[in-house]
Amino acid sequence: MSQLQDTLRRCFITACMLTRTTELAAGRLGAGFFLPSLFVLRYASMGGLDPRLFASQLQGVRSFKDEAWCGHWNALAQAQLASAAARLPGFASVLSTAPTPDASAEPNAPTWAALGQALRAALQPLGTQVADLMTKSDAEAEAALSSDPQISPDSRQASMVLRCLVKAITYYQVSAFPGGSATRMEAYARSRSLFHEVAMVVGPLLGLVIEKHRVDVNGDTVEGYLVTPAGGERHPLAIITNGLEGTVQELAIPLLSYHASGLAVFVMEMPGTYAYRQPMSDASEAAYHAVIDKLSRHPRIDPQRMGFVGVSFGAYWAARMAAKSPQLRCAVACGAPTHHSFKIKSTIGIPDIIIRALLNVTGARTLPSLGMQLQALSLHGLYGQIRIPLLVINGDNDTLLSTQDSVDLAAGAQQATLKLYPNDDHCAMGHYREWLGLSQAWLKARL
Repeated sequence: MSQLQDTLRRCFITACMLTRTTELAAGRLGAGFFLPSLFVLRYASMGGLDPRLFASQLQGVRSFKDEAWCGHWNALAQAQLASAAARLPGFASVLSTAPTPDASAEPNAPTWAALGQALRAALQPLGTQVADLMTKSDAEAEAALSSDPQISPDSRQASMVLRCLVKAITYYQVSAFPGGSATRMEAYARSRSLFHEVAMVVGPLLGLVIEKHRVDVNGDTVEGYLVTPAGGERHPLAIITNGLEGTVQELAIPLLSYHASGLAVFVMEMPGTYAYRQPMSDASEAAYHAVIDKLSRHPRIDPQRMGFVGVSFGAYWAARMAAKSPQLRCAVACGAPTHHSFKIKSTIGIPDIIIRALLNVTGARTLPSLGMQLQALSLHGLYGQIRIPLLVINGDNDTLLSTQDSVDLAAGAQQATLKLYPNDDHCAMGHYREWLGLSQAWLKARL
């Protein structure tokens, strides 16, 4: 797409947003036309999906309304569960529907426990290879498994079941995008609960202890997962938070591949999104302080070696906490909005569904009030207060937020390293595995 075509497309998207005709236009152009270009790569990477297949599935959606949007993605998730059930005889009734958010309250919770035991036993011969297989495409996984003739047919089947579950988690998350309605929140709950079941299966195989934690603060609750190496040692910790419509499972699943790093991680969602009751504001900083304080007292965490990682809008909080928390030793900010991204002109081309998500997350009622609330979040005056090592990552052509924010943040912080990936977009999703590995190595060297 030429620069002129991209500019015209962005102006058209904004015009549809202002005239409230996005839904009408999506009926003709498809919902995918109104989504960021990185949407396909983002979810394909999460679930080990073929990007071309996922793009064609997205092309089949012609509405953002719950019935069409959620119905489409829920059906794909349920097809993956049916495929998993077909490979695990006796568990068809369990996998035909995803569990509720509180798996312990399910009438068939013991059956889910039995499923987990059976799946873990079949996966056991694969060892730590399980983590990489979770997000590989079917072709990549089959190639990896075929290279080892010692792997039994049962283990191959179990690997396929695991990948089906990860795909179902991903499709339910797409269904939940970007949250807000009851139907989308139900899809979010299904995605989150399936992730919990998968995490409980694979954690022990990777030598990890995976714990769900709740932190109450200011009338709201942070729910996240702490992943630590097994044993009684204290480990360095990276607190990881994502952005506007990101979820715990989106970050946690690929991070399992780094199970041998020696780092503990706590993965949480950004205040104001999904299950939170309070909108995001300046006061949301307290949630991160509360998480840092609680985890610093955990018996397997070294409170002297704590870092922070933020992705997209979560990177805003990474930069902010790097300036505000004396307990942090380093931070990573990937795709951070910090100042320029909060200006009204930067919203040109942002689709209606993202704007409405921002309204929901911030509690703003109108576009002008949203603009004022976002501009009040500017970190421009805080850059110089970031004294700890800071790794700033982004693509050099961020079409969703401002790449200049990443450049200015790195220039203003006292010990910053800037990594811009050429010809890449927001959060450098085209180099996702690359920067994930880079950030893990960078954190390990400093913690």
